Amino acid sequence: MQVVQAVRFGGPGVLEVGEAPDPVAGPGQVVVDVSFADTLFLDIVIRRGVPGPWAVRPPYVPGFGVAGRVLSAGDGVDRSWVGRDVVGRPGAFGPGPDTGDVEQAAAGFSPTGGYAERATLSTGAMFPVPDGLGLDQAAALINDGFTAMQIAEAAGIRSGERVLVMPAGGGLGSLLVQLAHAAGAQVVAAARGRRKCELARSLGADAAIDYAEEGWPERVREATDGKGLDVVLDGVGGEIGRLAFPVAAPGGRFFAFGSPSGSFTEVDPGEARERDVTVVGLMQLPMRPGDERRLPAQALAQAAEGRITPVIGQTFPLRDAAAAHAAMEARGVIGKTLLLPEGTAEAGL
Repeated sequence: MQVVQAVRFGGPGVLEVGEAPDPVAGPGQVVVDVSFADTLFLDIVIRRGVPGPWAVRPPYVPGFGVAGRVLSAGDGVDRSWVGRDVVGRPGAFGPGPDTGDVEQAAAGFSPTGGYAERATLSTGAMFPVPDGLGLDQAAALINDGFTAMQIAEAAGIRSGERVLVMPAGGGLGSLLVQLAHAAGAQVVAAARGRRKCELARSLGADAAIDYAEEGWPERVREATDGKGLDVVLDGVGGEIGRLAFPVAAPGGRFFAFGSPSGSFTEVDPGEARERDVTVVGLMQLPMRPGDERRLPAQALAQAAEGRITPVIGQTFPLRDAAAAHAAMEARGVIGKTLLLPEGTAEAGL
């Protein structure tokens, strides 16, 4: 089968297309014929060799999520799974890779990633694709849907609150805009570029601010009539995240969960206390027993019911994974980016 491996740490060019033996389902596992493979910025962070709590050494197959049809089942697995459409996290994942026990997630993903024509899923980390939901939509939700549900629950967004979502034009941010809007909040979206701002407005944002422009924090304040934000959902980090902190109103909640800028937002605890703003980092997001299944299932169900819609902005053939990574790093993508194995692309899916 065709796979994409990171042969060493480095830029997108370290992702090379190769051949590998078809996987064999072990006890409690199934083999899935992959139709769509998810991409995350975490794939890029690990590929670059950024130090972190992940037990990954090249060469390895990246990829934290796949959707496709079950080809075979191992010992202890109900044979009725064979032939069904499923979505899940390759390897032995428990918590999602962007939250919870990152070390466990990365260690589970290392030898059996999703950038492949076939992948193994443990029954504890896979879900049937609900009726009415496409395999592409399921793949787009298996990770970002999990994280969006976790963040939205932790934020406890209430009707009438003022909420800033940034970046609002990606796979995760576009879901958070929808969830905040559905909760009855006044949603201010921040994103890079006109296309992403327009997307956020179409998903329910009351205002959309381009944070690539000078003075954007002042425009965020203006969008709330100078009142500031009750909730800031910061998935950008770095200097942009730091500039967002002062727009949080006294008594507000600031969630720093993303670092595509290169680092998580750092907030001085003394400043947070002085301004009476509660700061919650990525590893402080609550994770209760069973959430690793409850939250993805909730996201899939809400999408099947039409309550949220994953935005799939672009797809790349699996062999062009390096180009997909390069586009993501250049901020040249909108919504979610998925990889398509050869068979999927040839079928026009």
